[in-house]
Amino acid sequence: MIKSLQVQAFFICYTMTIVKRISIYIMCFFYIIIGVDHFINPDYYLSIVPPYFNFHYELVLISGFFEILFGFGLLTKYRKQSAIGLIFLLIAVFPANLFLIQSEEAQIALNIDTNTAIIRAPFQILFLAIAYWHSK
Repeated sequence: MIKSLQVQAFFICYTMTIVKRISIYIMCFFYIIIGVDHFINPDYYLSIVPPYFNFHYELVLISGFFEILFGFGLLTKYRKQSAIGLIFLLIAVFPANLFLIQSEEAQIALNIDTNTAIIRAPFQILFLAIAYWHSK
C-alpha cells in the first residue's frame, strides 16, 4: 500500500515536471511571437490602448520589447525573474482588455464583438497563474 502511494506520488510529480517544462516552452514561444508582432503590426495593438494613456505607440513597442525579453528569459537561469516580469506586464496591459470590452471602435479594429472581448479578458488571469507557477 505504502509502496503504491510512493509510486503514484512519483508519477504525479514527474508528470507535473514535464507539464511545467512544456508550458515554459509554449509560453516562451507565444510571448516572443506576440512581442515581435508588436513591432511588425503595431496598429493592431494601438487600437486597444486606452485613450487616457499617453505615448500610445511607445507603449506598444515597450510592451512588445518586454514580451520578447521575458519570453527569452523563461529559457535562462532568470526564469523566475522573467515570470515575475510577465506578471507585472500582464497587470500593466490589463487596462487594454478593459478598454476593448468597453470600446466598440476597438472591437471593430480587432474584428471581434463585445462577447468575445468579455470572454478574452479572464484569460489574463490564467496567464497570470501560469506565470506565477513559473516564478516558483
